[in-house]
Amino acid sequence: MNKKIDIAANRNAQKWTKRELLGRLLWESFGARLFAWSPRHAWDWRNAVLRLFGAHIGADVRIDPSARIAIPWNLNIGNQVGIGARAELYSLGSITIGNCATISQNAHLCAGSHEFRQADMRLTKPPIRICEGAWICADAFVGPGVTIGDFAVVGARAVAVRDVAPGVMVAGNPAVQIGQR
Repeated sequence: MNKKIDIAANRNAQKWTKRELLGRLLWESFGARLFAWSPRHAWDWRNAVLRLFGAHIGADVRIDPSARIAIPWNLNIGNQVGIGARAELYSLGSITIGNCATISQNAHLCAGSHEFRQADMRLTKPPIRICEGAWICADAFVGPGVTIGDFAVVGARAVAVRDVAPGVMVAGNPAVQIGQR
């Protein structure tokens, strides 16, 4: 076990290309503000802003203006998706949300972490996949690299750090199966 952490190596590591850094600067300076300052029912406006910044957004998608999106070009959202108030889409890696899925208020999808076993704790960007008809309930957390299967439910305040099979309902920390949908 390596007990030494090399903070300098982590800080000096090249985590982003110059193009990504410029995109993030533009998103945070302009795009995120245009998104957040829009009226609640301006769904099409917010979808257009996200598309302008490279997100793939399906038809009839409703994202609350208080939702926070880290990197829009890492988002691929299907049709008829709902994303609730204050949801956090920490899209350092790709986040794919299937048709008819729901991400409830205060849910956190975290597609970024660090390689904690390495001294430099390099940044990792494992993708998240929320499949068709899945429901991520209020205050739930979905960790890096996790897939939530078709029509699965991650219960309120659950912490999903492993894949959830299709049609399964999970709850708790860590999330465990409590039933079938």
